[in-house]
Amino acid sequence: MSLDGYPSISSTHERPTTSGARIDVMGVSQHAGARRLLTDVSVSVQPGELVAVMGPSGAGKSALLDLMAGLRRPSGGEVRHDGVVVDAAAAPARPVGYVPQDDILHLDLPLRRTLLYAARLRLPAGSTTRDAELAVDAVLRDLGLSDRANVVVRTLSGGQRKRASIAVELLAAPHTLFLDEPTSGLDPATSAGVIRLLRRLADRGITVVLTTHDPASIDVCDQVVILERDGHLAFAGTPSATRTAFGVTDLTVVFDLLASGATTPREWAARYAVDRTPTTSPRASAAPGGQVPAPPKVAPVRVPPAGLRRQTWLLARRNAEVLLRSRLTLAILVGSPVLVTLMLAMLFRPGAFDVRAGDLGPGQVVFWTAFSGFFFGLTYGLLQIVGEQAIVRRERRSGLRPVAYVAAKIVVLLPVLAGVTAVMLAVLRVLDRLPEASPRVYGSLFVTLMIEEVSALALGLLASAAVATSAQAALALPMLCFPQVLFAGAVVPVDDMAPSGRAVSFGLSNRYAFEALGTDLRLDAVTRTLPSLHGYDGVFDGAVTGRWLVLAALAVVLAVATVHVVDRRALAH
Repeated sequence: MSLDGYPSISSTHERPTTSGARIDVMGVSQHAGARRLLTDVSVSVQPGELVAVMGPSGAGKSALLDLMAGLRRPSGGEVRHDGVVVDAAAAPARPVGYVPQDDILHLDLPLRRTLLYAARLRLPAGSTTRDAELAVDAVLRDLGLSDRANVVVRTLSGGQRKRASIAVELLAAPHTLFLDEPTSGLDPATSAGVIRLLRRLADRGITVVLTTHDPASIDVCDQVVILERDGHLAFAGTPSATRTAFGVTDLTVVFDLLASGATTPREWAARYAVDRTPTTSPRASAAPGGQVPAPPKVAPVRVPPAGLRRQTWLLARRNAEVLLRSRLTLAILVGSPVLVTLMLAMLFRPGAFDVRAGDLGPGQVVFWTAFSGFFFGLTYGLLQIVGEQAIVRRERRSGLRPVAYVAAKIVVLLPVLAGVTAVMLAVLRVLDRLPEASPRVYGSLFVTLMIEEVSALALGLLASAAVATSAQAALALPMLCFPQVLFAGAVVPVDDMAPSGRAVSFGLSNRYAFEALGTDLRLDAVTRTLPSLHGYDGVFDGAVTGRWLVLAALAVVLAVATVHVVDRRALAH
């Protein structure tokens, strides 16, 4: 253990020195609509260098980092890793790690459990559980986290959580590691410890590139890249060369010079273009003639990730563990259906299916039972993805299959939905809110509600994948519920709706669940008996299986749409 509290990772008896990638940024420009993020930036990073990207806010530091990591396609120019062009459509040939500014971890799991799931998702197909355990234990030792292995991530300190976030990426033994503001929000001592850790990773051979606002951490870096407004390259070179170029001894003064406006961003870029030498990297200058020859192109070698079934199983296990460890979430998942069932029991009196002139009770019981199933599925899915989008983006870069991710969500939530649905039907029957019927009928009611709940769950997952925040997901809840109430055919029979209303009703799962439940409970006989329900003549005719097929089709379409949105949003960042 070193004096600063971090272990030395230069030892090679367990983790041999790797060969980092060379990165060449060649005339790269980037635009976001009319806004210019980067302007004709050219930088070279040698294998095993520690490079800091600096500049004022809005200078394009994160945009450059994303382009260098191959997460985005530049508007102009190109980025090469070991001579091979990379971008969002062409991944680097060798493993790349990317640590975003926020610590992206499941906060309710112990650290070692979090890393084990990450390892099993990232390690190549055919890797065993023992392989994952060995990789996790080695990374925990490397980063000085062995004594925190069984501590819940939420309770880790800021520095420990940052190291844990780095640990996730080291599991795949990357040749290049990118970090966006790794010291953001940390105290000076902890920040310095993280930078020293990155220095040792670079010394082990990993190419490390980070963005930072902290000039105090620059002296341990091999190279500094300074960006100005609109992404103009103001300088790139060693820390000592940076001081010389700007005529300062304190690098914090560089920010004052850039912010003063005495020299425009374009002028800084032109000045650097005139003054630059072939290379100012200490690694380059150590080579004969001051140059490091470009390595030969490395043909992409794709290491196949875990298969679809394995990913689904691993993600399902992780989802289940996260749910079980989050008592509040579990209480909401179980408690909300209990409250809804109790409200239905209070809303309708016993014997609601007894035929009384002018009584709307039977139709209303069936409708609200159907809507309850829809509500359960929708609310279960609505907050499942939005809080994990950053994790999905990170794991998507490591080979996560969106199909496996969405399927795992459904697999875990289905048993919970089945349990609350069975309880709701049993309670409503025992309290005489639903009529006496054969086990076959109640089995059919259960199947109807389950298929409807899956389609509603898929709709909730789709909305959760499409919104950006939990607040937006909460606002989507009433907007998704109201059409299911108004156009399902209970408030106004479908045949009595305006043409636009009938068109809307064709795509609503609650309509088909309402009709299927009514068919099983013989509401067709009630509609002929009660004058108030004559408008529903024919609604409950036909076979239940036809409605099941429609509900199943809606579920499949919504699930496929969810997979597509998850994939697009993961690749868009």
